Order: sequence, then C-alpha cells, then structure tokens
Amino acid sequence: MNTDSQPSTESRKLTRRAALQWVVAAGAAIPLTSLDLFADEAAPVTGKPHGTDPVLNKVYKPGDLWPLTLAPGQRRTVVALCDLILPADDRSPSASTVGVPEFVDEWISAPYPVQRKDRETILAGLTWLEAESRKRFQMGFVELSTAEQSAIADDIVHPKRVKAGFEDAALFFGVFRNLVLTGFYTTPAGMKDIGFIGNVALAKFPEPPKEALEKLGLA
Repeated sequence: MNTDSQPSTESRKLTRRAALQWVVAAGAAIPLTSLDLFADEAAPVTGKPHGTDPVLNKVYKPGDLWPLTLAPGQRRTVVALCDLILPADDRSPSASTVGVPEFVDEWISAPYPVQRKDRETILAGLTWLEAESRKRFQMGFVELSTAEQSAIADDIVHPKRVKAGFEDAALFFGVFRNLVLTGFYTTPAGMKDIGFIGNVALAKFPEPPKEALEKLGLA
C-alpha cells in the first residue's frame, strides 16, 4: 500500500473537527447508479425484523442477529474510508481500531427499511469509489496514498458544491460519514474525545449552581 503523504498530527486534528461539522451536511436521498465491480460480492439481505430484543443483558457480536453484508474487498475499502474520515491523532485512535467498520456492516445488514435503504446507498457508493480510484490512479482505493484518497473525497464531501455527475457519490459519502461519526462517537474513545462525561457513577450529586437557581427564582 502506498503510504506517502501521510497527514501530520495537526492536519488530523483539523480532519476530526471538520468531520463533526460534516455530520449536518448530508444531502437529500438519491438512488445511486449501480455498477458491477462488487456485483457478485454483496450478500443478499435474508434476515427478518426481530422486534424488541428480549435478552437485554446479552452482548451480541456482529453477525449474531442477521447475516453481514460486506465481502472482504468491500470491507477493506470501508476500513480505509473510515480511517480517512477519522484517522488516529494524539487524542484518539482511528475509527477502524474501535470497531466502526463492524458497526457500518452491522447497520447496513439489518433487515429494516432505513437500513435496507442505506445498504443500497453504501454498496453502490463503494462500487463507485473503487471505479473512480481505478479511473484516476489505476489502483484500488485501499492502495492509494492518503493524498490520493483525499483528492477523491474532496470532490464529494460537499453535496451542494459537487460537480455534475457526482451527486450520487456525494449522497453516499454523506450517509457513510454519518455512520462513521455515529459509530465512533458512541464508543468510549469517541466519548472521551469530545469530553462527554455521562454514564459515570457519582458518589453524590452536586447542588445546582447558585446562578441557575437565581435565574429560576428558586434561590
């Protein structure tokens, strides 16, 4: 894999902050044009809706509830794109090291309407990404340098500013980016990265600040 032009620590910080802003940039849903590069790889959706999980204290692994979707080649592309969006920096690990690719696979494999729709978008988008990589650089996406991967991503990152013909790819990137951010920032590492301190046991509950009580007329 070509690893030249790796981003500096500071540029990774900017990427992570930008990623948090990107979460609001997803465009309206448009079906992606189907290509054939991964046509034989994707597993069919065979699961049926399960309703409410009756065993709430059981830990489930990806694939326990329904068959997963991503074939090995697609999974490698997902890992690379996850880490392009959220690479490791001096504060947090990369998205792939905390299970975000597994989260994406689990999400698009679920047999529910929203997930089925996202599955079509993600699979078509991965196909487009691979085709675009080979068209521009004669290599698969995972073989590209960070700079080359970023060059493709930069063309589809802003759904309102993409050039003609890239609209569907921009939709894919928006859906994929949102899944990556959701997966990462609901892990302990992601919560720590943004300073979330919920779900922490407290020995005692501090009283509300005096200023807040005064504003409510309770002081």
